[in-house]
Amino acid sequence: MTLRHDGNTVLAADGESGRYPWTTCPAAVDPLQRVAGAQLTTRLSALGEHAPARENCTHLFDLAGLAIAHAARGGPAPTRTYDIAIEDREGTRTHPEIRRDGQLVFRWDLAGRTLLGPPPFDGVRLRGNFLAWAEATLDADDAEAATALRRACDISLGRVMDLDVFETADQLGETVRGTCHSFQPATIESAVRMKGQTRDFTADADALLRGR
Repeated sequence: MTLRHDGNTVLAADGESGRYPWTTCPAAVDPLQRVAGAQLTTRLSALGEHAPARENCTHLFDLAGLAIAHAARGGPAPTRTYDIAIEDREGTRTHPEIRRDGQLVFRWDLAGRTLLGPPPFDGVRLRGNFLAWAEATLDADDAEAATALRRACDISLGRVMDLDVFETADQLGETVRGTCHSFQPATIESAVRMKGQTRDFTADADALLRGR
């Protein structure tokens, strides 16, 4: 995902993916153009007030928000790196963690979609108004890290599913309809599964980013 800005406002956004789950995903660069005109801010939820998140590719839209926040921060740090690890679940439990520039920021105790700790996350649900809660409770940097970790927790559920058993996205059912570009009503029935795209990096975690 590539963002261009003038120091105050987004001028253009573009994106591409070398691997994607549905045949309709590459066309998600079209709704991403609506990111243009957004103001630079460190508040990630602000982008959703400017452009419809659910009409976009979830991943490109998230990256656009992170890129906008990084541009808004300015300062001497030319890069920001997040490393996220989520252990395989034991039942519904796991302990996701996120590091920012090599330093541990959060390690959560997660059961299903509810956080059991540590404070101030006790009893907080990852669904619903999590972004608003994070921005109201944490400073801007930690709210950003918490939002990134929350997204990874959702994405990690794909590890326990074999999506290659589906031919088209609409076979996933009504719960996904309207949640992203490929799952929009006008797109979901023509979104064909890109089978064989899943990778298992259990035995070689470094292969995930090798060649990038």
